Amino acid sequence: MGRVLLVGDHPELAGALVGSPRLRRHEVITSESCIEALRILRQRAIDVLITDPRTSVTEDLALAREVASVRPGVRLIVLTGKASREEVIASLRAHVFACFSTPFDYHEIVDMVRRALDETAWRDGIEVTSGLPDWFTMRVSSHLLTAERLVRFMAEYQASLPDDDRDMLMTAFREMLLNAMEHGSGFGEEKVIEVTAARTARAIVYHFRDNGSGFDPKAVPHAARSLDADEVLATALRRAEMGLRPGGLGLLITRQIADELVYNERGNEVLLIKHLPIPKA
Repeated sequence: MGRVLLVGDHPELAGALVGSPRLRRHEVITSESCIEALRILRQRAIDVLITDPRTSVTEDLALAREVASVRPGVRLIVLTGKASREEVIASLRAHVFACFSTPFDYHEIVDMVRRALDETAWRDGIEVTSGLPDWFTMRVSSHLLTAERLVRFMAEYQASLPDDDRDMLMTAFREMLLNAMEHGSGFGEEKVIEVTAARTARAIVYHFRDNGSGFDPKAVPHAARSLDADEVLATALRRAEMGLRPGGLGLLITRQIADELVYNERGNEVLLIKHLPIPKA
């Protein structure tokens, strides 16, 4: 059984955590303040700590340092009213497990808590090697949980986009990241993907690089070539025969979402480019 510590008075989130069948065998504890949370941490083992959205990200990161000194290994999930791009990068540097800003999707938060509790051998797999608000680079371990965590951070990093546009962009980002992890690194946790996120006045750019042997983007037998029902079924069968995860539509969908998808010669690096509206003079 794991323990979740929720800071602050949030009956809706507490109810979602306690009422989730996926967390039924885990204990949910609440505290009124960060000071009380630290007192509880000194007395009891806690697996996941969820911060109070009424505190700033700066305060939450200060709490993260205190938590690490008291109970190393606690997964910290930051809730906030709004996170700037600088704060998202700072949260990644501080090895925060996940970050959510308002309006909160309680089901998504519960799912992230479940992932944090289920991954008993968890270790942070995201290292920021260079970080500026409009250009930062990370080394990311090839692990499915790490991918899901990074997608959540990138959703916060692109919070200024309209929700629908952001959701579509995150679909494309996730697919490119998983492709690099699966086909470039075989989901080997010891292997690393390099991911760069950059934002200009006119475009959002992601760069992915893996250390695999690469591939020819024009000849991918495990990817669907159209959304035709027969082709989708044939792709599913091919992937099953090759021992790959269900899917095969991701690259096709990503090409429809991205304005540009550019591979290097070897096929182990790709640029995903999404154009932004030209700012009005």
